[in-house]
Amino acid sequence: MHDPAKQDYRLMTQHNDLATAGAGAINERGTASQPTAGSRLLRSLLLSAVLLLCIGAAALGMVQPAPAEPVPPEQSLVQNVLPFPLEADPTPAEHTATASNTPYVTETRIRSGDTIATILKRLDIGDTSLSSYLAKEAKVRFASKLVPGRSVQAATDHNGQLQWVRYFHTPTSDATGQPSVKLLQINATADGFNSQELELPSEVHIEVAVGTIERSLFATTDAAGIPDGITMQMAEVLGSKIDFFRGIHRGDQFRVVYENRTFEGRPAGPGRVLAVEFVNKGKASTAVWFSQDGKTGSYYDLEGESLRGAFLRNSIKFSRVSSTFGLRTIANNQAWSGHHPGVDYVAPTGTPIHATADGVVQLVGWHFGYGNTIILKHHSKITTLYGHQSRFAEGIAVGTKVSQGQVIGYVGSTGWSTGAHLHYEFRVAEKPIDPLTATAAMPAGAPLEPEHRAQFAEAVAPYRQQLQVLAKFQEVVPEISSVAVR
Repeated sequence: MHDPAKQDYRLMTQHNDLATAGAGAINERGTASQPTAGSRLLRSLLLSAVLLLCIGAAALGMVQPAPAEPVPPEQSLVQNVLPFPLEADPTPAEHTATASNTPYVTETRIRSGDTIATILKRLDIGDTSLSSYLAKEAKVRFASKLVPGRSVQAATDHNGQLQWVRYFHTPTSDATGQPSVKLLQINATADGFNSQELELPSEVHIEVAVGTIERSLFATTDAAGIPDGITMQMAEVLGSKIDFFRGIHRGDQFRVVYENRTFEGRPAGPGRVLAVEFVNKGKASTAVWFSQDGKTGSYYDLEGESLRGAFLRNSIKFSRVSSTFGLRTIANNQAWSGHHPGVDYVAPTGTPIHATADGVVQLVGWHFGYGNTIILKHHSKITTLYGHQSRFAEGIAVGTKVSQGQVIGYVGSTGWSTGAHLHYEFRVAEKPIDPLTATAAMPAGAPLEPEHRAQFAEAVAPYRQQLQVLAKFQEVVPEISSVAVR
């Protein structure tokens, strides 16, 4: 089946390769033209962006994680690494001993429907006692936690004897305050097997990308090679300024600086968006990450104003799935007596529903035509309603305090519903009003304290320069709709 998104991706890749190589541009027919002054300037701008990026990364040194990670393609890796002698050359006997102690590592990625048996078979491990150990040992049992795309490695010695098996169950973690990879290692011993949890540091690389919207945000970020996790962060970070569900238009532009992680040369998932500028209908909105202590932080505009609104614009997180469905408003529905007092977000059953603001659970249960419903009470006589849920999150009960962004339930089709969706209402003194216009008028989070202003200005200066260079690049070479510099 013809896939326009993939065709665009191939075309954009051609643009990027020729542009970054300074070998010309691609015209509208997809053929190569001779190098021009514009292409030479493009190359210069890209080099400038890279230099600025290096300077900014060295100055900032920030390594923060992100919640989402891509599912890489299947890989099979066999490696045998011999240490290079730094001192005197070893004798033949010493060299043989070193080589024999070097493990041979084989890697596979978990596929949908995999079991422990199929994974071990691909790793060429025929030891039935290991299968039994993995299935019966409670503390290492991970058959029910096999996530497609995650890596499993096996190491053997020069005689083919198994040394260890590693399951990379958490490729992206910051539990220690630094980016790391968590894994379960099962060691082969003379008596059988033992296991240990390990947390190893991962590497962080700073990357930049730009894009011009043609059909959708995800199609454009795909063309630029931006991970889905970064795309969703962009929407979340600027969600108080831009409606990413129904407010994106063709011709909108973005530039973004973000982290990407690797472990032993392998992709380990995206990190955090460090800076992003999105031009929506001609109006630019910018966000930069700022941390006072290098561990915790938040997003601000370039003037130091917090981007954390009192209420989120949307209760469902922006995603590749939900963004393809869009919104619907059911008007003149007899069940609602001719009035539809909220916004409906069409999404698959089971999609998490998030509290749009801090509050207290006022109602949880079946509520007339709303079906399974939660009502949260907020300040200033404000309440929010979340209807048609398939089920509620654990721990949600009347009187429970919830925080902004917390998962409170899951999309369903209960009550007077014609399909899976979330019905969301924003009420003031029990009167429903448009949640999008209401939240836009709400005050933002607390601004930076005066004593932190100088630190903020110094921290975001490299980001400001990087975004300016990327904006100039899009101005000079508008025909290239997506590009990434790594």
